[in-house]
Amino acid sequence: MGTTFSVGRRYARAGNVRSLTISSSVVTALVLDEDGGTYRSRIGTKAFTAADWARIERALSQEARYAAKLLAGHLPDDLQNLLDSFGLSLFPQSLAELVLDCDCPGWQKPCRHLTAACYVLAEEFDSDPFQILAWRGKGRDELLEQLRGHRVSALRHVGNREAPPENTTSAGFWTAGPRLPKPAEPLPGTVIRSDAILDQLDHLGLTAGRFEVGDLLRDVYRTLGCGDAERDGTVESNRG
Repeated sequence: MGTTFSVGRRYARAGNVRSLTISSSVVTALVLDEDGGTYRSRIGTKAFTAADWARIERALSQEARYAAKLLAGHLPDDLQNLLDSFGLSLFPQSLAELVLDCDCPGWQKPCRHLTAACYVLAEEFDSDPFQILAWRGKGRDELLEQLRGHRVSALRHVGNREAPPENTTSAGFWTAGPRLPKPAEPLPGTVIRSDAILDQLDHLGLTAGRFEVGDLLRDVYRTLGCGDAERDGTVESNRG
């Protein structure tokens, strides 16, 4: 087995792995052997289910730091901790979780071709961690698109929840409300003076320079709100 791994490492360093393709649950590599033949090696693992990915995506989108990290093209350092909460693991924990296959004539598994493929696969994961997620069933572009969708949905939900009541929107801003009840008719012979309110200022002694404030405002009130009765000199009795 030691010889198999040392040969596989030498194959990987020498560039004998001519191609390596990572797809959902399967890695396929074409490895050139020293005998001149090219062999197809496959490394399989169980992809996360659709339900697993739905839970993962919701959890990632709910944490701003996770979403920011992923959208910036990096895997969160503590992603495995999140997966642990769902009973999942980013990497297979043992050879029992892997399916190894190679079309070479050798009987030993893993053979040197599979070993070379594993070394190159590790380098791929190191250079682009999103490839790990692709192996587990969700490619980079698809995952980021799902996360954006979750974030947009969350923002819309918050916006709808905080929207003002319908009667405070601009559509109803200029709509008149219910009319106030008409005031009671004044007693016969009573005239309403527009400056009557100023009578309440007289006992306060408010002045502006040498003038009483009430006197300064009285002419203004009468000019703006005078009626025929006031112009005729009729005066309302002061009821206190």
